[in-house]
Amino acid sequence: MKSVFYSRFFILLPWVLIVIIMIDVDTKRSSVRNTAQFYLSRLGNGQRHERPVLSGKNRTALPVIYAITPTYNRAVQKAELTRLCNTFRQVPQFHWIVVEDSNSRTELVSRFLARCGVPYTHLNIFTPRRFKRIGMPRATEQRNTALSWLRQHRSFKDKGIVFFADDDNTYSLELFEEMRSTRRVAVWPVGLVGGRRYERPVVEKGKVVGWYTGWRADRPFAIDMAGFAVNLQVILSNPRALFKRRGAKPGMQESDFLKQITKVEDLEPKANNCTKVLVWHTRTEKVNLGNEPKLHQDTIHIEV
Repeated sequence: MKSVFYSRFFILLPWVLIVIIMIDVDTKRSSVRNTAQFYLSRLGNGQRHERPVLSGKNRTALPVIYAITPTYNRAVQKAELTRLCNTFRQVPQFHWIVVEDSNSRTELVSRFLARCGVPYTHLNIFTPRRFKRIGMPRATEQRNTALSWLRQHRSFKDKGIVFFADDDNTYSLELFEEMRSTRRVAVWPVGLVGGRRYERPVVEKGKVVGWYTGWRADRPFAIDMAGFAVNLQVILSNPRALFKRRGAKPGMQESDFLKQITKVEDLEPKANNCTKVLVWHTRTEKVNLGNEPKLHQDTIHIEV
């Protein structure tokens, strides 16, 4: 009788052990899951921040932001455009209008835009050399070419915001959400410009009443090119509004353009009544290529 009992016991023992091991493993997994969920929840209550995911319907309801970027051939061109691309590709409903100061569209910029992942239009126009002297306004032809493209390819049925995004600036994503509600012309501060930490429109009771600036406060609109945005309908309604070339003075491009389409008292302050800096005129440091070999060049060509 005992031999029968022991034989059955030893037959069942391995199965009992397997069941015990599986229960123990499952208990540990549950403990690990609970611990992980605890720390993730703590992380979520701390520094973690995720951008809300827009549904297809909400995304298409947003007005398109048309960012106009003049650019020209130089050692840091691709680096500058890469910084902008990494920001712009995170902005929904965005269209990048890149205008080269060139007789033709270059291969470098063409390849870059094709790989960037941002909807774009690639244009070019060459600035006559007589307009490239020191002290003369820059990128006038490029910005006007972009405005002409908008007037030819967009209609009053299209919702959009036009913004002049020079390639030597750094942009916060929050800036694009601020400008998207622009009814006519919106303004905000710009950092690291005019010889000061920032310049801004001075706002009282929701209206622009003056300018905090380090250079020529007597300008009609003492503002940087990166400090305003215009509703597309305003651009289309004012077909003659362009950046001046004849008679234009340094630092007056913004004023010359804005006074064609708005008045100071009609400006819309953004960025918490113009008290937050969301764009910086960073300007890439001038590169030192003094050690670039003049006689012994590399055997291959690498695009920089």
